[in-house]
Amino acid sequence: MLGSTAASSLFASTAIQAQVAAINLQAPATSLARLEYDLHSMLLLVTGGIFLLVLAVMLYAIVRHRKSAGHAAKLFHENTTVEIIWTIIPLLILLLIAWPATQAVLNQKSTRGEELTIKITGYQWKWRYDYLDDNFGFMSHLATPAAAIAGTVAKPVNYLLEVDEPLVVPTGRKVRLLLTANDVIHSWWVPQLGIKQDAIPGFLRDAWFMVDRPGIYRGQCSELCGKDHGFMPIVVDARSPEDYEHWRAARLKQAAASADDPARVWTLAALRERGEKVYGQNCIPCHQANGKGIPGSFPALDGSPVVNGDKAGHINIVLNGSQKNPAMQAWGKQLSDTDIAAVISYERNAWGNHTGQLVQPAEIRAARTGAAS
Repeated sequence: MLGSTAASSLFASTAIQAQVAAINLQAPATSLARLEYDLHSMLLLVTGGIFLLVLAVMLYAIVRHRKSAGHAAKLFHENTTVEIIWTIIPLLILLLIAWPATQAVLNQKSTRGEELTIKITGYQWKWRYDYLDDNFGFMSHLATPAAAIAGTVAKPVNYLLEVDEPLVVPTGRKVRLLLTANDVIHSWWVPQLGIKQDAIPGFLRDAWFMVDRPGIYRGQCSELCGKDHGFMPIVVDARSPEDYEHWRAARLKQAAASADDPARVWTLAALRERGEKVYGQNCIPCHQANGKGIPGSFPALDGSPVVNGDKAGHINIVLNGSQKNPAMQAWGKQLSDTDIAAVISYERNAWGNHTGQLVQPAEIRAARTGAAS
C-alpha cells in the first residue's frame, strides 16, 4: 500500500512538472540558465505590471468619460509636467531592466577559467564533438528510427531528441565550447543549460556552462540549416566527476583501440559491412536507404554512372564534393580514409550496382595527397 501511494505521488509530481514545463521555461540546470530564467521572470512581471496599469487607466477613462454619462470631447494642449513624468518613468524602468540584462550578457561572454574545452562543429545534419584536452572526438547523429519518422511504428518518448553519441561532461566544472560549422550556419541550443550560440563557417564562437547536477539535457539546432534541420538534436549527458573520469578513461582506450592501421588491406566483405554503417549515418538523408535519391534534388546512386564508372571520379566527388551539385558535401574533412573507402566500396556493390570493385584506404590517402599537391 505504501509503495502504491509513493508511486501515485511520484506520478502526480511528474504530471505537475510536465504541466508547468508546458507553460514555462525548462527548469534551469546551470547558473547561466538560472540567471536567464530570473531575468525572464522579472521582465514578465515588469511588462505585465505596465500592461495592467495602462489597461486600468484606459478602462477608467473610457467608462468615466463616456458620452452617455454626459461628458463631451474637449480640446487640450501639451502639459510639460505630464511629458516630463512620462519620460522619466520609462527611463527609470529601462535602467531597471538594463542593469541585470547587461550583467547577464557579460556573464554569458566570460569564458575565462575553463576546466574543459570542447570544440563543436555543425554539419548537415549532425554534430562533431572534439575534446581538445584529450585529443579525441566523435560524431553525434540522430538516433530516432527511420520507421518512427515515417510513422510505421510508434514514436518513442524522446522523438527526434535522441542521439547515438551524447556530449558527456562533468558536473561542477566550467566547460568552454568553441563552435564553428563546416557547411552552413547552425545553432547549438540547450535551453536547460542556458546556451544558444550560432556555429558559423569560417568563424570560431565561444560559450560556456557549468552543470549543477547529473542528468540528461536535450536541445536542437535552432537555425534553419537545410531540409533535415529538424533531425539535428543535441543531447548533453552530465555526470558526476567520478563517473566522467571513468567514461573518459574508457573513451581514450576505445579511441586508441579503434585507430585504423593505414597499411591494412581490407576485404570487400569487411568494407561493405563498415560502409553500410557509414552510409546509414551520413548519406541516407539525401540519397535514401534504397539508393534512389530524391528526384530533382539529390541524384540516385543506384545505377549512377559515377558510382559504376571510374573509381577515381567517385573518390574525388566523395572527398571534395561536387561543383555541379553544391548540395553534395566534401566528406574529406568529416570522415577518415577507411570510412570513405568503405562507403565508396559499399555504394559500388549495393542495390543494383555490382561492380565487384573495392577501394582501399591507401587509395583515399593517395587521393588526398594528390589533391593537396
